[in-house]
Amino acid sequence: MTSGHGLTRQGFLGAALAASLGGGATAQSAELHRRPIPASGETLPVIGLGTWRGFDVGPNPAERAPLREVVATLLARGGRVIDSSPMYGHAEGVTGDLVVQVAPRERPFLATKVWTSGHEAGIAQMQRSLRLLRTERLDLMQIHNLLDWRTHLPTLREWKDRGRIRYLGISHYTESAYDAVEAVLKAERLDFLQINYALDDRAAEERLLPLAADMGVAVLVNRPFGGGGLLRRLAHAPLPDYAAEIGCASWAEILLKFVVSHPAVTCAIPGTADPGHMAANLRAGTGPLPDEPLRRRMAATLPL
Repeated sequence: MTSGHGLTRQGFLGAALAASLGGGATAQSAELHRRPIPASGETLPVIGLGTWRGFDVGPNPAERAPLREVVATLLARGGRVIDSSPMYGHAEGVTGDLVVQVAPRERPFLATKVWTSGHEAGIAQMQRSLRLLRTERLDLMQIHNLLDWRTHLPTLREWKDRGRIRYLGISHYTESAYDAVEAVLKAERLDFLQINYALDDRAAEERLLPLAADMGVAVLVNRPFGGGGLLRRLAHAPLPDYAAEIGCASWAEILLKFVVSHPAVTCAIPGTADPGHMAANLRAGTGPLPDEPLRRRMAATLPL
């Protein structure tokens, strides 16, 4: 099947695999694997940052200090993608402030969402996001939870044509919405899909991830730790014997390596407010990734 952007699924998955070892790096390289955005060929590191909950803080410098280090760690170690939303409280404004303070050499890939009903309300919300994120152009605007998507999608296309956003997409995080997500992916030309996917939440593997590859749509993964509950359940479980084979020192790294080893996944965006966790998350984007036999084994032997 030919993708919506002129790539075959086989060609896209092959390009994704090649890009994940980008720049001639070997599997043992400490550099982050990268995957292509099918719409453009631009590559993104496979680990990014989500700002839900953790970045919803006030102006107190003590509250923001660890978040500044999280952003600095992400960008200094090769990450680029930072995802936010108007529904995340103060997160957009905090993100914008911290990126300016960190002043990275390479511009981060800033993604946010429109989450309201109505044409004018959508425009007003997106303009506010630009101000809060301190940028004149966003890398990615997503229609959150498909809310009023038929109204917002033409606006996003217009903004993309005018250069106010670089990419457009949709997002969701509940399996009950997968039929609607699938219908939109089939009907509309999109650049990105953001969806939930984790070692204990693999429903997206059935249709959505293969469809995204078929249609030439990049995939951001939210909730790669199963919404957080999975990590808590695994806290006292011993690491499996394959952990050393794929260079993992924690369950968090194992869970992330499973997610980003799927060839349709472009980038996982785990949320954290802890600089140490950010560093560990980034390690999961380096070194060997599970192959398909190991992925099946991981799913079959997950201790729950």
